[in-house]
This record gives sequence, structure tokens and C-alpha cells, in this order.
Amino acid sequence: MTTPDQSPLGKEVAYTEQYDPSLLFPIARAPARAAIGVPDVLPFFGADIWNGYELSWLNEKGKPQIALLTAMVPADSPNIIESKSFKLYLGSFAQTKLANVDAARALIQQDLSDAAGAPVQVRLVEPGGFAKLELDELDGLLVDRLDIDTDIYSPDATLLKAAQGEAPVDETLVSNLLKSNCPVTGQPDWGSLQIRYVGPPIDQAGLLKYVISYRRHTGFHEQCVEGIFMDILRQCHPSQLAVYARYTRRGGLDINPFRTNFTLPMPDNARTARQ
Repeated sequence: MTTPDQSPLGKEVAYTEQYDPSLLFPIARAPARAAIGVPDVLPFFGADIWNGYELSWLNEKGKPQIALLTAMVPADSPNIIESKSFKLYLGSFAQTKLANVDAARALIQQDLSDAAGAPVQVRLVEPGGFAKLELDELDGLLVDRLDIDTDIYSPDATLLKAAQGEAPVDETLVSNLLKSNCPVTGQPDWGSLQIRYVGPPIDQAGLLKYVISYRRHTGFHEQCVEGIFMDILRQCHPSQLAVYARYTRRGGLDINPFRTNFTLPMPDNARTARQ
């Protein structure tokens, strides 16, 4: 199976303007999950929500067409798709003639499904629908309001504490201070985090310190969210847990992983102000 060091990430590449599905570079989820103790029977479900802002192709008369892309990659797919390869793949449509937007969507959906190893759902929004797209912030109580001291910048699950024995709470907590780093290039990835939680009350100051502790961590977006999910699950013992991150875009793409262990609607995919 391919590994991150074999990907085009962080390397000089030749850009092609002709459709080339071989540009997509899958990376197996299993090794990263094993490293953080995710069992074979996944303790969560959900999806990685990709948004692409740099998609264009030609119609049959040679006139450029544009659309915004949303792709839902299921969390139980065997592979993630490396982000630079996704960018290169979308760029390969630039001088490719297609019959219509439906042909573009069907082709992209099939290629992404093949790379992920599971059915991927793709939606394309044409310019007439741009004005209807939502801009919103994650709903919940902002833990960033807390005045804390910290010097811990590598993930430390021991920062997470819950008041075991107290009456369970049903709450949603949010932080805009999530930062991690690309495991290949070292470039920063900035994000906002939403945690929906039913269980003994979480110490919010400890949670904020824990989120900040990712600041020097290297990991793909999907792996960071799963690490956060697993740490909260093990340290705080909630009966219900959902973790959702909205990362800012790089290379015309943003990736927004969602993991939950109870039935919830998929997030509405509204962009935050930083996206």
C-alpha cells in the first residue's frame, strides 16, 4: 500500500491539464489508526467532507465551465486521499471536454470512489447556486474564552478529565484554536473543532489545553480528528460523542472530518469565516 512519503506532497510535479485519474494517491487508514489504538471494529462512523474551489473543465464547444465541489468520503473507507494528489487530479480537468456538469460529477465520483475503496458521494454546485451557499460558525460553547496557562504543544491525553460520578451533561463545546502540521511538508493546518458530548462533565480548561497541545503535532486532518475522538472516549467515558473539525483550505481544498458514535445528521457543511 502507498505511504505518505511516496505521494506528490512536498515534491515538484508536472501539472497536467488533461484528465488523469491516476493522479489520485490513496493512503491506507489502518496504520495511523493502529498507532492510536482504534480497534478493528470502528468505535465511530461519519465522513470526511471535502470542498474544492478550483474545478474547471471545457464544454463540447471549448468554453470553460466552473463548479464548486463537495465530496463525502465515508469514514469506513479503507483509504484517505492525499490532498495534493486531489488538487492535481482536479487540475487535470482544465482542458478536458465534457458533455455537461452531470458527466463531470459522475466521472469524479467514480474516480474518488475507486481511490477511497468505498462509495464517495459528490455534489457540484454551478455558478447559479453560489449565492445560496452558507457561511456560519460552529455552534456551541466556546472554550477559548477561558484564561489559561499552558506550555504543552504535543498531544497529551492526560489533560482530559471529567467529573466521574456527577450527573451527566449534554453539551456542545467549540474551539477555534486547533492547529496541527502536515506530516510531509510541515506546513501548518488551522482548524476549528466542535465536540458534542453526553457524559460526566468535561473539565473545560483541560479540554482547551488538550486542543492547544496539537499545535506541534504532525498528522493528516482525518487522523487528528480520530485521535481526539479516541482520547476523549478513553479519558472521559462519554456515552455519546461526536467530533467535527473545519480546517482552512490549502491548494483550493478544505477537509472537514466528522466522527460520531451515535446517530446524528451529517453536518450542514456551512463554511466558517476562516474558510
